[in-house]
Amino acid sequence: MKKGIWIALALAPLLSRAQDPVSRITVKLTGLKPSARAYLVKDLGMTVQLTLDSARMKDGKFLLKGKVTDLPEEAQIVVDHTGQGLQELGRKPDMLVIYLEKGSLLVSGNDSVAHAVVKGSAINEAYARYSRQVLEPGIRETNEVEAAYAAASAEQKKDTVFVSGLMARGQNILKERDSLKLNYIRQHPDAYFSLVALQEIASRDINAEEVAPLFSGLSERLRNSKGGMALGKAIEEVKATAIGAMAPDFVQNDVDGKPVKLSDFRGKYVLVDFWASWCGPCRGENPNVLKAFNTWKGKNFTVLGVSLDGKKDAWLAAIKTDGLPWTQVSDLQAWKNAVAKQYGIMAIPQNFLIDPAGKIIARNLRGADLEKKLEELL
Repeated sequence: MKKGIWIALALAPLLSRAQDPVSRITVKLTGLKPSARAYLVKDLGMTVQLTLDSARMKDGKFLLKGKVTDLPEEAQIVVDHTGQGLQELGRKPDMLVIYLEKGSLLVSGNDSVAHAVVKGSAINEAYARYSRQVLEPGIRETNEVEAAYAAASAEQKKDTVFVSGLMARGQNILKERDSLKLNYIRQHPDAYFSLVALQEIASRDINAEEVAPLFSGLSERLRNSKGGMALGKAIEEVKATAIGAMAPDFVQNDVDGKPVKLSDFRGKYVLVDFWASWCGPCRGENPNVLKAFNTWKGKNFTVLGVSLDGKKDAWLAAIKTDGLPWTQVSDLQAWKNAVAKQYGIMAIPQNFLIDPAGKIIARNLRGADLEKKLEELL
């Protein structure tokens, strides 16, 4: 009897691991070199990139596995054709977005995983339809913008007019894509990718007036999912920084380590600008903010920069390089910046325009929109 108990106890961890929900992925691509290697990655290219699994080709295929949570989770299959290593593949590797769900799925194609087809997975078939309807229309335009920047000369890349033009094209592409996402959400209230689309829109800027009704329109199943409840909580929190609300006060140290309070600027129009030295779009927007500052600084307007940097040297170097003369604060905690969390910041650049009484009167004003608003006010 005791022997049986000990055997059961010894086997318990193995049985537990065997029952863990797993997505088993078979990747079959023709025409690859024997040195090729495949990776299953989460958050490819992000600051915190996680390799979930990797495999060498065997019998003409790669076998990859990834743990599954309660909701489908996005990951990327990356194929390294020469075996040089994941970190050496550059900004545009051969990559396919998939969603992990319990069971087995087959990814098959010719010599590129980017153009492969996923079979045996309902969620990935749904993603393919969503991608065709919502994501793909803007891919060609995005590639054209990136190609134009890559082909630009060093002088062009220093030209604020040229860079701002490309930034404006990029913003228009995002607006068009968001419009497609909004239509999809309204047409598919119970589709998982409606929740994904709404999360993506909210991650850049949770406009409670726009997002809350869309969230309410989702099915109860989606709203009560783990991701749905997190989004619902974020929407409620961001109402504290909605247009018309009093801007939450905060204190953070400036570049010299001296505390600065938002309320110190009471009596002026203040643009609270969330940015970071490592944020390309932020640096691209800095010339526009600088132009507005120089135009209106003598008319009761100023800027207060809140940096999501983690390294002081990089923060100070960016301030000097971009010639930013206004007050800058940071706790150097990167995405854990206390003010960013207080204001519900999940993506940058973002900004809030606050009136002399401390009320938020606009948000995310960029380029000509910022100048137009200040012209109206001042």
